[in-house]
Amino acid sequence: MTVDVLSPPAQAERQARTAVAVLFFTNGALFANLLPRFPQIKADLGIGNAAYGLAVAAFPTGAIVAGLAAGALIRRYGSGRVAVAGTVLTGIGVLAAGLSGSVVLFGTALLLAGAMDAITDVAQNAHGLRVQRRYGRSIINSFHAIWSIGAVTGGSMAAGAIALDLSLGQHLLISAVVFGIAACVALRFCLTGPDTEPDVEAAKEETKGEAKGATNGGAARETGAESRELAPGRDEKLRKTRLRTGYVLAALVLIAASGALVEDAGSSWAALYLSDSLHASGTLAASGYIALVGAQFVGRMIGDRLVDRFGQRAVARSGGVIAAVGMGLALAVPTATGTILGFATAGFGVATLVPAAMHEADELPGLRPGSGLTIVSWLMRLGFLLSPPIVGLVADSTSLRVGLLVVPLAGLMVMVLAGVLQPRRR
Repeated sequence: MTVDVLSPPAQAERQARTAVAVLFFTNGALFANLLPRFPQIKADLGIGNAAYGLAVAAFPTGAIVAGLAAGALIRRYGSGRVAVAGTVLTGIGVLAAGLSGSVVLFGTALLLAGAMDAITDVAQNAHGLRVQRRYGRSIINSFHAIWSIGAVTGGSMAAGAIALDLSLGQHLLISAVVFGIAACVALRFCLTGPDTEPDVEAAKEETKGEAKGATNGGAARETGAESRELAPGRDEKLRKTRLRTGYVLAALVLIAASGALVEDAGSSWAALYLSDSLHASGTLAASGYIALVGAQFVGRMIGDRLVDRFGQRAVARSGGVIAAVGMGLALAVPTATGTILGFATAGFGVATLVPAAMHEADELPGLRPGSGLTIVSWLMRLGFLLSPPIVGLVADSTSLRVGLLVVPLAGLMVMVLAGVLQPRRR
């Protein structure tokens, strides 16, 4: 990936930043409009918990099935167009899920929505990182903070629709139209042209090499044997480069998965642990996830400034320490208040991990444009799908308190692997 512009951001870059912010906002709001309506959909369809669980699992399944296609689509059509098209199709999938008259149609609609959401996620991050390169400083964390605002807005819209007694069709049609139009307007201000530009210096060197070979053909033939002797050295260097890229990519996947695992621990298990294990009231039990999301939002709002000041490596490593120590202490001395604070520290600690991993993957040498970002996003979503049953199995065999040790362990993993991230700029 090449640096697009080194000068201060002009009006086009500022407009593009606003456009990407709109895309992140709409992506967060669309599915959040559907989540509070799940109980009504379940009741309307007259299905049990098992059928409902299988149907809802179609969303992450769709994301995993289609997620790897994002890179090819971005290279073919551009990240801006793919993000907007994915937003519109996600809205259609969410609307179809709300209007479904059977569990099969409900699951199929969620499969479509999940697939489009995954493609949108990769594309909007790719375009956001392109805008970031134009800015010459970190701005990607602010986009993820805006996604959180969008999710809260979507949930609030759903609550308002329920209070106003709007039907599922009316509510979700309004959501799909409003956010679809917003995304289409944002496309007008996205960056134009291809997502990557040819490496001019590399092209110049290649041209020089060809010219030199043409004018010195005899000398080249005379040194043919020597070139063949040097070839194994070049092959070994290429092999080491590929191994290094593979190692960095694997580390980035684990860093992103660590951030996703902590988020899932808060959404899936915080309320259950506080209410069942610590006997907290319903209101207090709900505070665990709220504390995590709130602290994560704060971490993302200030994350760009921290990254520019200290470097992504130091920020991620410090965040890993905060998450591990904060949640570790909360589990070691279990109280309701301490656990809520523990989830808050964990959310703050992992706030920049997913954006950092995506940024680093997008810059990896030797990969086609969008490939690194697509792989990290896809495997991160696989972690979202697998982490709840793993924690559940551990909780069933021991206790949920032991199962939640995955949170401090995730922080420790980030501390170990953060070395693959960029240090502070000199």
